[in-house]
Amino acid sequence: MSRVTLALVGLAGILAGGLGYATVDRPAPGLDNASVQAMIDQAISDYDAKLAAAAPPATTVAEIDPEQLNPLIESYLMGDPKILQRMSIALDSTLQAEERSAASTAIASMRDKIFNDPRQVVLGNPEGDVTLVEFFDYNCGYCRTALPDMASLLAEDPNLRVVLKEFPILSNESIDAARVAVLVGEADVDYWSFHEALFTSRGQVDKAAALKAAADLGLSPVSLELEMGTEAVAQSIQSSYEIARALNITGTPTYIIGNEIIPGAIGVDELRARIANMRACGETECEG
Repeated sequence: MSRVTLALVGLAGILAGGLGYATVDRPAPGLDNASVQAMIDQAISDYDAKLAAAAPPATTVAEIDPEQLNPLIESYLMGDPKILQRMSIALDSTLQAEERSAASTAIASMRDKIFNDPRQVVLGNPEGDVTLVEFFDYNCGYCRTALPDMASLLAEDPNLRVVLKEFPILSNESIDAARVAVLVGEADVDYWSFHEALFTSRGQVDKAAALKAAADLGLSPVSLELEMGTEAVAQSIQSSYEIARALNITGTPTYIIGNEIIPGAIGVDELRARIANMRACGETECEG
């Protein structure tokens, strides 16, 4: 409501009260236009005076000259350069917390596919208290380097459950080897021996290398070659792609422990530490 309107309302109240009206619906008799205007002007003036008395004192905001401000900021930061270090650490901490939260949510949405897919290869103790998942490609050099880490963990930890996920992303030859590997994983043979044979072989791992490693375990290369193109085998590999897409996994090796996604061959000591933390506090990183 404008100040003119409020003043008129006040004036109308004066007129109505003076003349005994229940509602203001007609002008007061005996007042000419000049008199009414004078009363309106006076009412507005009185209203402005009341507003001025009630208003807080005006605050003058000076414009800050960047040429003056920037040197002040620079001087402040140069006086304590560790401020930037603390800011960087705080930023990293915030980003890591956000990444862990996003990873936890994504893993929860795909939990059964990640940990309980009936077609996946499970090594170690099927009832182990900690599960380590690895996404790998048989032509990945880093996966080859990390093979001894997995071997050590399986040998030394009787309560570790290991899930291997075929994730062929480097070549068509990797896809062919993964198709054979899916069938080997479903056969009643020592999968780790097959797995180890491919990662320790020379040259590119392809269909021929995978069929030879399977034949060394007593499986029929002919039968495997006929079955490797079936829809069931394709779906098993497709499941890994779907998980990777949901979890933003783009390389190999990638591990999952608990609610953490771990990209890269981080070494056996780091894996041991995370597994130990899972047993100690249910997270890969324990407080304190």
